[in-house]
Amino acid sequence: MIRKSTLGQRSTVARLIAAIEHRKLTIFAHIDHAEHARQAELELPPINVVVFGNPHAGTPLMAADPRVGLDLPLRMLVWEDGPGLAFVGHHDPRELAGEYDLAEQKETLDRMAELLDAISAEAAGS
Repeated sequence: MIRKSTLGQRSTVARLIAAIEHRKLTIFAHIDHAEHARQAELELPPINVVVFGNPHAGTPLMAADPRVGLDLPLRMLVWEDGPGLAFVGHHDPRELAGEYDLAEQKETLDRMAELLDAISAEAAGS
């Protein structure tokens, strides 16, 4: 799922973090791939991953099938693809039902998909 941002990459990341915090979700990590590349004396355009979630949603999924822990917590990617051209991306959590034994968790996966869509829209300024 990819959404073009109406903002630059840094502003999009800031709005993404604010949208997550506003919903009182836990941010587990914020990875700045470009910064890590600079530290290794390499170049990379701005690429950020924010890893976040809510144990009340993720725990029942992992209880149903512990392997889903490979894909949880949720994460969103913000990258720059040219000056001032930023995108927000994430996987559709409903696809997890096909990879793991989560058929009975459809409602939770649907809510997660709605949440990610709303956060993505807010981050992208749409």
